[in-house]
Amino acid sequence: MSVPKIVILGAGFGGLMTAKGLQKELGYNEADITLVNQNSYHYITTKLHEPAAGTSHHDHARLSISSVINTNRIKFIQDRVSAIKPEAKEVHLENGEPLSYDYLVVALGGAPETFGIKGLLENAFFIRNINSVRMIREHMEYMFSRYQEEKREDLITIVVGGAGFTGIEYVGELVDRMPELCREYDIPLEKVRIINVEAAPTVLPGFDKELVDYAVKYLESKGVEFLISTPIEECTEDGVILKGGKEIKAATIVWTGGVRGNKVVEESGIETMRGRVKVDEYLRAPGYDNVFIIGDSSLVFNEQERPYPPTAQMATQQGQHLAKNIASLIRGGELKPFKYEPKGTIASLGNKEAIGILGDKKMTGWSAAFMKKIVDLRWLFLLGGISLVLRKGKL
Repeated sequence: MSVPKIVILGAGFGGLMTAKGLQKELGYNEADITLVNQNSYHYITTKLHEPAAGTSHHDHARLSISSVINTNRIKFIQDRVSAIKPEAKEVHLENGEPLSYDYLVVALGGAPETFGIKGLLENAFFIRNINSVRMIREHMEYMFSRYQEEKREDLITIVVGGAGFTGIEYVGELVDRMPELCREYDIPLEKVRIINVEAAPTVLPGFDKELVDYAVKYLESKGVEFLISTPIEECTEDGVILKGGKEIKAATIVWTGGVRGNKVVEESGIETMRGRVKVDEYLRAPGYDNVFIIGDSSLVFNEQERPYPPTAQMATQQGQHLAKNIASLIRGGELKPFKYEPKGTIASLGNKEAIGILGDKKMTGWSAAFMKKIVDLRWLFLLGGISLVLRKGKL
């Protein structure tokens, strides 16, 4: 008698938590589980802003998938997903044979949301994965290395588009990195410009105003310039053009202004909104009882009918919940609805500064920065226990 086939697409926060949960929940002969990911490693998206700025090595933000799953229980395929065919219950891969499934978990992550800004995809960098952050750091360092010879101010001007969590955390890391970088290339620190541009009327839209004010004041004290309520209309090889026509010349432009769903999901025939799927209370795609969407490609709404932001915390909880639900389905049980329970939010402003809310408590400064590190260690613990924390964690 054949066992049900479970295929998990993507080994980000949601996909890995689903795989780890199923590995724990199901016995050896209860299901055939396959995990597909284009890289042999998982990268920790919440830490990518550090290697992008050069404050840590990119290896600190990744770990091999085979080190955190039991490959005797879960078959791992390194390949890129080219198509999802829900009617045929198949997943097509770029290099391998199609995979059939009884239950599909789509956790493919998202793509940058450019809002139609001209030239952005061609001329800006994106904090998306290990390769992209390595390119950002190397490009920035090369621009700085040219300054002594060329004396062009744009070479040491960095524009960061978007002042959400990724943008602010990246700016905080840049602030930490600049003194060392300027010493290395004999550049006066005061000549460097870090400009954070945001179309919304505030930094960290939707976050507590008192904490936002703390973050802005701290970063401004380190020389960061904020241009709020200022949409970027075009990104060129030479810089950005703002609404109203003002141009900022900058050799390094990094866009952090939003996430949309994965293109493969959009092209699958599943109903999407800006590439994301409004899932039901069990995280299922509309019209499909056996297709589950989690992470950046899923839309989960709160009581006010507003979508929750696609965070690592959300994806982790979705994966943990979904593993229990799929195990229950296989055993003939019932599904339980997913309810997101925010544990708090912390935004780092470099290594020793942060802002955050845990429960109803506001935190700033070193205590918030310490708590951010504890949150990072908790993810490593969930994945691989104490041994992984000792191997990859740092305070």
